[in-house]
Amino acid sequence: MRVSEFDFDLPAELIAQTPAPRGESRLMVVDRSGDGVRHSSVSALPDQLRPGDLLVVNNTRVFAARLLGRRVPSDPLARGNPEGGAVECLLLSRVEPGHEGEAEESVRAGGGELWHALMHPGQKLREGARVRFEGAAGALVAEVVARRFFGRRVIRLWPEGDGSVDQLIDSLGHVPLPPYIKRPDTSADRERYQTVYATARGSVAAPTAGLHFTAHVLEALDRHGVERAEITLHVGYGTFKPVRTDIVEEHDVDPERYVIPPDAADAIARARREQRRVIAVGTTTTRALEDAALKGAGRVAAGPGEATAFIYPGFRFQIVDGLLTNFHLPRSSLLMLVSAFAGRERVLAAYREAVAARYRFYSYGDAMLIV
Repeated sequence: MRVSEFDFDLPAELIAQTPAPRGESRLMVVDRSGDGVRHSSVSALPDQLRPGDLLVVNNTRVFAARLLGRRVPSDPLARGNPEGGAVECLLLSRVEPGHEGEAEESVRAGGGELWHALMHPGQKLREGARVRFEGAAGALVAEVVARRFFGRRVIRLWPEGDGSVDQLIDSLGHVPLPPYIKRPDTSADRERYQTVYATARGSVAAPTAGLHFTAHVLEALDRHGVERAEITLHVGYGTFKPVRTDIVEEHDVDPERYVIPPDAADAIARARREQRRVIAVGTTTTRALEDAALKGAGRVAAGPGEATAFIYPGFRFQIVDGLLTNFHLPRSSLLMLVSAFAGRERVLAAYREAVAARYRFYSYGDAMLIV
């Protein structure tokens, strides 16, 4: 299957740069068993679901993963510039114990924490290069300990003076808005680029389908008899990772950590047993549930996991009966997932209608419900 089969034309002005007020976005409803779409709104979502449906959401919380700093002047690479060169660093995830043998030795020797990061300008930041991030709250120092492909690095990160690494990241960091949002982040993004039920810190991108919910919409769903369960999948940079191959099957997706709490596993098992629909809020929730089912022989078991499943057309869904999602990038792995669920031709036809009807696209855009 060719990646070019998942392309579509999108006018740049339809890429949402700012969010609509929560609960006021438009909602396109796609029926998997028929043709055509219906136009609604997120505020009317309870009317589009059935009493007894189980809505599964991702409660991950985005942290301020984007750090802006300068190379330490003593770094040979910064010579000639007394202030050091500007550096942008996107923290991706802490390194799991045992995954970076020699690099972990440097942490034990010098202290701090080991992180996977994406750094720019990456080609100039070799092993041993140091970067300082500072502000009113204090300073963090990063040292490159290993190089990877496409600007990725393994870094040692430690506080200069008081404060923990997490505290300083939260104080010094910026909201890691997606690259297609062409504006600086603002203080308002710190709250708006989170779901109202976000509790588990660890994502570098929001599970954007959940950004539409308000307390009022959730209460309306409760009154309508829609059950709700929470899981956690920490969204990684792979959600924006370009598909660099021509053939879909040759693309590698990045693994993402997830946790299925016991109450969520029980709720999913009851819904399946009672033949009630499981509605996933977002591709992240879908990936966690279907990955868990693959590894559990059709059963979603409680506990931690690492999502490695690449979902594209031909995938057999075992858990998810409905999907609430935003509109995704052309040629992206997320569009492939949605196409696997609803059919490539149906999804691309819906996207063409969304463009004609001036829907807003991507993370801060409008929503689609597929049932």
